[in-house]
Amino acid sequence: MSTSVEQFAGKVAVITGASAGIGHGFASQAAALGMKVVLADIARERLQGAAETLRESGAEVLAVVTDVSDPASVEALAKRTIEHFGSVDMLVNNAGIMAMGWSWEIPAEKWDAMLRINIGGYVNVLRAFVPRMIEQGTPGWIMQLSSIGGLFPSPLMAPYSVTKFGTLALTESLHYELQMMQSPIQVSVVMPDSVKSDIFVAAKSASTRPEADAFNQSLQLRAEETGITPEEHARRVFEQVAAGRYWVTPQPEAIDEGIMPRAEMIRDRTTPVLDMGQ
Repeated sequence: MSTSVEQFAGKVAVITGASAGIGHGFASQAAALGMKVVLADIARERLQGAAETLRESGAEVLAVVTDVSDPASVEALAKRTIEHFGSVDMLVNNAGIMAMGWSWEIPAEKWDAMLRINIGGYVNVLRAFVPRMIEQGTPGWIMQLSSIGGLFPSPLMAPYSVTKFGTLALTESLHYELQMMQSPIQVSVVMPDSVKSDIFVAAKSASTRPEADAFNQSLQLRAEETGITPEEHARRVFEQVAAGRYWVTPQPEAIDEGIMPRAEMIRDRTTPVLDMGQ
């Protein structure tokens, strides 16, 4: 099997949360690689704008307004995809939101939304698309977006940490299940660090304390100063997926620096201590 991104040309990619940020970066890169792209997002106007931009570049694009937290909406997305393109080769489970604040003060509706979208949405997408991909019997790719936050829990971001840890478990279970079936579908978990986007701007509305606002601002500043663009993030991800990698680490430095101390902490049963220098 080819390890070059050229293998993706002509294939059909479905990308959730595709109208902005990391999702839009994936869509742009997929189109640049000659893929047929299905954009799914709940933000109708932003989705239409993203689709038009890609069409102007010559890409074949289908845009479907989708609420990933609604199983019926995701099933409709899958049906539209098959009706329009005839198959699906790549699935990028990316749609997600963030809420920040003290874990006990974040409103119940915010917690519920994070769980319904960031975990339930991924499950709904897998339930709708994986059976169709298995039935095709052809090689395919499933990319699940976690985060370095799925390895390193953070204060003031408990819902995000919970859902990104959950994504790791869901993805690895899926990987084992498809291995058991001897399926030609490759599963990859994507672990981004800081990427330039407006996710922290959206999260600020959930903050109720100055500590949360300050933490939010520090993350936004870090993204602006050291984060990579969504397009560069997508380029690195597609290269690693093409090479057959399960662990996709577009910015490996933070993981490489922190993973051994964390593993040793768990092995030695050491009580976690907050590093205020982070």
